[in-house]
Amino acid sequence: MSVKIRLQRHGKKGKPFYWIVAADARAKRDGRFLEKLGTYDPNKNPAIIDLDVDGAVKWLQNGAQPTDTARAILSYKGAMLKNHLAGGVAKGAFTEEEAEKKFQAWLDEKAGKVATKEESLAKAKAEAKAKALEAEKAVNEARTAAAVEVEEEVAEEATEEVTAEATEEVAAEETAETTEEETKEEAAE
Repeated sequence: MSVKIRLQRHGKKGKPFYWIVAADARAKRDGRFLEKLGTYDPNKNPAIIDLDVDGAVKWLQNGAQPTDTARAILSYKGAMLKNHLAGGVAKGAFTEEEAEKKFQAWLDEKAGKVATKEESLAKAKAEAKAKALEAEKAVNEARTAAAVEVEEEVAEEATEEVTAEATEEVAAEETAETTEEETKEEAAE
């Protein structure tokens, strides 16, 4: 029986979520498996990987072959390195303590890289948010300025209309007064 370390798809359409499993190579992709080694969520940035490194190393030492994607995940989490170091210990190249020390140094370096990436993503997100806010403020200011201009135009038009009406009323009164005076003069004659 050949064993593969591979991904088993779960989640809903468009939102994949994977289990990392050790399964018989003849089993279906989402079918029967021998052991669940961890999970992989590619929907987050950076992707969330939860892996039992010791369990994966045990399966690798027993001859399990990882698929390409599973190999990349195992390498990212350090299972491939730990397997390599365990091979070196078995051959007598170095002791168990030295291997553990090298593995911890690698884990610390990897954690630093991941933290740097998370910081840069957070910074980029904050910059994008600030840029969007500035653009929104500019649009709001333009909209407010346009509204003020429209209000001023409406006020000017209303003033002109009021002035025109007042002028018409004054002209009508003057016409009425002249008509009255003419009527009085005609009556006096």
